[in-house]
Amino acid sequence: MRRRLARIALWLGAVALLLGLLELLGVPALDWIRDLFRKVSEVPPWAIVAGVALESAQTSLAALAWYGILRAALPNAVMPFRLILACYAVAVALNGFLPANLGTFVMLVMFTTLLAGATFPLVFSGLIVEKIPFSVFNVALYLYLFLTVSGSFSIKLGFLADHTGLVVMLIIGAVVLLVLLARVFWERLEKLRHEMAAGGAILRSPRRTATRLFLPVLGSYAARLAIVAVFLGAYSIPVSFENVATVTASNSVSNSVSATPGGVGVTQAMNSAALSGETSAKTATAYSIGQQLIIAAWDVIFAIILVSWVFGWSGGKELVESSYSEAKERSREIRKRRSNAPSEA
Repeated sequence: MRRRLARIALWLGAVALLLGLLELLGVPALDWIRDLFRKVSEVPPWAIVAGVALESAQTSLAALAWYGILRAALPNAVMPFRLILACYAVAVALNGFLPANLGTFVMLVMFTTLLAGATFPLVFSGLIVEKIPFSVFNVALYLYLFLTVSGSFSIKLGFLADHTGLVVMLIIGAVVLLVLLARVFWERLEKLRHEMAAGGAILRSPRRTATRLFLPVLGSYAARLAIVAVFLGAYSIPVSFENVATVTASNSVSNSVSATPGGVGVTQAMNSAALSGETSAKTATAYSIGQQLIIAAWDVIFAIILVSWVFGWSGGKELVESSYSEAKERSREIRKRRSNAPSEA
């Protein structure tokens, strides 16, 4: 606790020093920050209520997809939906202020603790399955943006057209490398393969894949787009599908590449760039911060309500704390394996 408080004090001191230096250099940083927070505080009540309702729907529908994945993988396990929802809500809340999506690992550990027969490889493979429809919708969004920008194909594909032979050789080399790696590790990972396959059991039935995986994720993704539209409207930024798609895509990219908690800083920079032709940088930044603060605060409240309801306050607190400790160890192990993979191969 002392180390954490010292770190917080150090950060606050560094920020204060930076602001003081900017003021001495004639840069009105404090005025900019005051204007920014004034804009954030001007979010109308209807936007807050709509945003909270849509975020609850987004979380619940994504949890419903997880319920379908785990029900198919563990048909004999006792698995009320409220338990899956509480675990997923914890992940969403923690990812809002923990770096590197550590909240997701906490959720996976909670699943292995609470569900009979669940192993970490099994639930981790479930995570991969859950990402499939989200990735499909993200790619569709990127393609929409790519195709609607005039001249994109001639600009982006010009190099490919001029170096076809090199591109073909690279593709062939990548395929050969994947085949060699598969042959080397296939026999060594037989047990792990079986567990991973169990996590993807839902994919064996096209009907269940469509109704219990893709349909809930589609609803969750639609709620995500609607949240962006609501807060764009709250800041009087034009609410067009192109603007909503651009901001959503920038949020997706910032969450993927950022190591900061919740992608703070990176998200604001990318949102400002995405909306540069629609509004001022100050308004775009205020919109981004306002949306992120309100949604993140509700995610924490929603998770606390669900965990207290499902596990009780004391039991839920102990479960989340123990899962968080184990999740940090799992995360370190996975990062270590990734860093050692090239040398071992």
